[in-house]
Amino acid sequence: MDDNSLEGMKRMTETILVIEDDREISKILNEYLIREGYKVVMAHDGEDGLRRFASIHPHLLLVDLMLPKVDGFEVCRQVRQQSEVPIIVVSARQSDIDKIHSLGLGADDYITKPFSPLELVARVKSHLRRYHRYNGLKEQEKVLSFDGLTINTNRRMVENDGKPLTLTMKEFELLLTLAEAPGQVFSKEQLYNRVWKQDDADDIRTVTVHIKNVRRKLGDGSKHPRFIDTVWGIGYKFIGQKHEDS
Repeated sequence: MDDNSLEGMKRMTETILVIEDDREISKILNEYLIREGYKVVMAHDGEDGLRRFASIHPHLLLVDLMLPKVDGFEVCRQVRQQSEVPIIVVSARQSDIDKIHSLGLGADDYITKPFSPLELVARVKSHLRRYHRYNGLKEQEKVLSFDGLTINTNRRMVENDGKPLTLTMKEFELLLTLAEAPGQVFSKEQLYNRVWKQDDADDIRTVTVHIKNVRRKLGDGSKHPRFIDTVWGIGYKFIGQKHEDS
């Protein structure tokens, strides 16, 4: 059996929950995703979407923002409180405020309407690959230890002063990228390219939002940071001190 066949069989076990009230867009998404071998479950309002999420435990969500009953922002917030599955917002809202708010609530990506179905499917595949990679046991376990911070790269576990932290997939990847190269300055563009695997300079504010979230969870102040320092006009660098036993 070749790699393509194995990949196709894997997708048949993956369920994508689409929460979208526009029936035509729902139909398009359903057709393209099924064509790629995914199982698709539809919900046409936020309340039903949350109910279906709790019952089917999907591998990825596609969420509109302007939903009846419960809007997409609240869907993102509630899902992220329970799970780390990838969330891709698909919305006609194009303002930076909506995008930043969605990402701040835990969404991993933001696609504006009208969109290319082929691009959307490509992003779905990319997010699922990374999600499975970080939840699998394919790589040899590796632990990065710093004073006050431990990162288990294979199990995707982070402890801050001995207490476990809950990070989204993108937050973890950002922290890991910085921590694996202490002292190295990364521009926002470099981080966006490495973590999101995209070169769209218009979306680098996404990095700022996720860095802010990581800092908040680490209890890392911007004036006297322990782990992530801002290099003004350039980007960020990791300044955590290596643990004496590592």
